[in-house]
Amino acid sequence: MQEELNQFERNDVWELVPCPPSQTIIGTKCIFRNKLDVQCNTVRNKVRLVAQGYYQEEGIDYDETFVPVAKLVTVRLLIAIAAPRSWELHQMDIKSAFLNGFLNEEVFVEQPKGFQDPHKPNHVFKLKKALYGLKQAPRAWYERLAEFLLHVGFQRGSVDKTLFIKKEKQHLVIAQVYVDDIVFGSTSDFLKDEFVKSMSSTFEMSLVGELNFFLGLQIKQMPDGIFITQNKYAKNLVKRFGLDNKKHMKTPMGTNEKLSKDESGTPIYPTLYRSMIGSLLYLTASRPDISYSVCVFARYQSCPKESHLKVVKIIIRYINGTTKLGILYSSDTNTNLAGFSDADWAGDVDDRKNTTGGCFYLGNNLVSRYSKK
Repeated sequence: MQEELNQFERNDVWELVPCPPSQTIIGTKCIFRNKLDVQCNTVRNKVRLVAQGYYQEEGIDYDETFVPVAKLVTVRLLIAIAAPRSWELHQMDIKSAFLNGFLNEEVFVEQPKGFQDPHKPNHVFKLKKALYGLKQAPRAWYERLAEFLLHVGFQRGSVDKTLFIKKEKQHLVIAQVYVDDIVFGSTSDFLKDEFVKSMSSTFEMSLVGELNFFLGLQIKQMPDGIFITQNKYAKNLVKRFGLDNKKHMKTPMGTNEKLSKDESGTPIYPTLYRSMIGSLLYLTASRPDISYSVCVFARYQSCPKESHLKVVKIIIRYINGTTKLGILYSSDTNTNLAGFSDADWAGDVDDRKNTTGGCFYLGNNLVSRYSKK
């Protein structure tokens, strides 16, 4: 906790002032957690002092809170571009990132319990920079980081605002931002080192190294390509729903199976069903083999029946036997963009609508896929 407060001092986050009248004073609390690696080993014990932002009122304590978030399709696209060019992807983690964002509003917070100034116990902290827990903190941090990257020569993506590109003659650097995690690659070691040096001189880093874990994706960089999987996430998913000891299934669903609303079936409590579907949808980031079946069962979340739950459990039992599967982005391919689409005419049993699906490749490497009706 003392190290966390020292971090505040180094970043000049706040100043101690007398409690102002007629001002909202926001409380603070400590969040303790263990940071784990891919094998679930404890890497670091962390404590975070956060503001109790639920006391804030829109229009009084903050105005705008929107901040763009990295898309998984952009991450896959970056990997698909890097693999055939044999780029080595790296990642950096900015320490206490939100403490670097500048605030446009006047915000006052209580002194942390147990760490009050003994000579000024009734004073409060006036924030100069953002604090974790504030509604506007993510936006303040993104604006600070984007302003810095644009200042050092990067250009912001026109579609994905978390993608930044810097070109110098025939070389370039690509950086993908997800809050305080940044994935980057370059065609030039000099540009890569220059980027790391400029970031380290402005922000305090807690990690700079080879990319191996990002947004729940386990990433293995090899001479013949880049392999992504969600092995850890898949195992936790199966265990979470109590199906880790059940018999494995060979396929997620039958090829000729036609599903319907099953209006005469026995309804079930929807929360469990929706939780299963939500968990499976995130797993499709590296598992296109279950994309179709998961999207089909996602249609019945409003009123799920026992027949739907039974087949969703079959999907999870299939995952239980295939947790190590993922996507290989081969280095032996071209970079031509290609798409494929197919449709099942009047395939929906309930309303006779067409079911369509498709995918896009960069060479032989999958970038995105979709399924709809």
